[in-house]
Amino acid sequence: MSIDEGYGPTWDSDDEYDNFIRKMNPPSIIIDNDSLADATIVKVGSANEYGILLEVIQVLMDLNLVISKAYITSDGGWFMDVFNVTDKEGLKLKDKAAIAEIEGYIRKSLGADSRYMPAKRRSVGVAASTDHNVIELTGSDRPGLLSEVSAVLASLKCNVVSAEIWTHNTRVAAVMRVTDEDTMLAVTDTVRLEMIKERLSYLLRGNNLSRGAAMAEASGTSATHTDRRLHQMMLSDGDCEEFHGHVPAQPQRPKVTVRNWKDKDYSVVTIRCKDRPKLLFDTVCTLTDLRYVVYHANIDANNNQAYQEFYVRHVNGSPMNTEAERLRVIQCLESAIERRVSEGVKLELCSNDKVGLLSEVTRIFRENSLTVTRAEVSTKGRTAVNTFYVRSSAGEVVDQKTIDSIREAIGHNIQVKGHPEAPAPQQKESPTWFLFANLFRPRSLSSLGLFVR
Repeated sequence: MSIDEGYGPTWDSDDEYDNFIRKMNPPSIIIDNDSLADATIVKVGSANEYGILLEVIQVLMDLNLVISKAYITSDGGWFMDVFNVTDKEGLKLKDKAAIAEIEGYIRKSLGADSRYMPAKRRSVGVAASTDHNVIELTGSDRPGLLSEVSAVLASLKCNVVSAEIWTHNTRVAAVMRVTDEDTMLAVTDTVRLEMIKERLSYLLRGNNLSRGAAMAEASGTSATHTDRRLHQMMLSDGDCEEFHGHVPAQPQRPKVTVRNWKDKDYSVVTIRCKDRPKLLFDTVCTLTDLRYVVYHANIDANNNQAYQEFYVRHVNGSPMNTEAERLRVIQCLESAIERRVSEGVKLELCSNDKVGLLSEVTRIFRENSLTVTRAEVSTKGRTAVNTFYVRSSAGEVVDQKTIDSIREAIGHNIQVKGHPEAPAPQQKESPTWFLFANLFRPRSLSSLGLFVR
């Protein structure tokens, strides 16, 4: 900023002006734990900016809070959001120290010095951190690919410290963070990075040589939240369009409608679907990335069913003017709701971390004809905390014989604490697996685009 005599301050950049506005209008955060018997009320008010609603919901999601109701209004230069939240068990917050910590975290996340920078968040800025490299994969599906990718990374002495993999409508997206096996820091040697990209690209092409693999390397700092990045990757890869209308009818498929309220120049988006964690983040994330602004919203979840109503305009100020635009929004929202849904057998692994653990576990899945359809891999200190959703490669429900085979293959390194039918005998001195069974929609992992940073 500079001062022009007689004319007041001038701004060197939009980000500097945004910081000034936030400092002049700090966020208002009120946590009311007395008004409701079954939920805690979180009220957030702040200067209105494009994408700020998504930022607020993202913060609540990262704090592992479940939003049961929400009332949102943002006409004018100020927004006010009211959320009824609970913990993961559906209980209101009770610990006063935890409540104070939540308030402080929200205030810090939305304040002038926060990581939220609208101009940068809208771009897909990517970079290698000093402590890890990021590999992004997108493309079409095939069974066993996660095992193959993990094996290649292990052979190149790369340790996977975290990863998230989604599949939907024969498409897949993955964000993987890796380190050098020896230094446990980012790989910096350019020759080795090129080798990693070359090997993975060859693997990802598979039999579809005409498709190839997209590759890029960039510098700078990426501020994009992993879940949002996965939505962006799948959206740009066309998962909402491929085979749309050919998916078998499902009683729990989301119902999305769009109509225009001509008197107020709003488009009204209504969503009815089965409730689940992070649902509101997924829908608001998609509306934001499609360049729509939410001016008002009413969110309600009751009896495992969710109702969401958004009053939106495009960032240019107009409602949805064409039938093609309306159908595009409906398709993208349906896909955003379905991407995180994984029906079938859920495997949770807590184990002492070691180099090549992901490769070892996914190899055993593959050898037992299991396909990973969604995965969350993380490392906390020296502990690996991994969640896999798996199905039979033939699309069938995983049977008891297969589960026993997996347990035998991993041996003393694993203990089954529960499985789809009845508890299995437990072994001592081993990591812990939890298995949950639901119905599973067929998905797999396959020939992908590659992005290494």
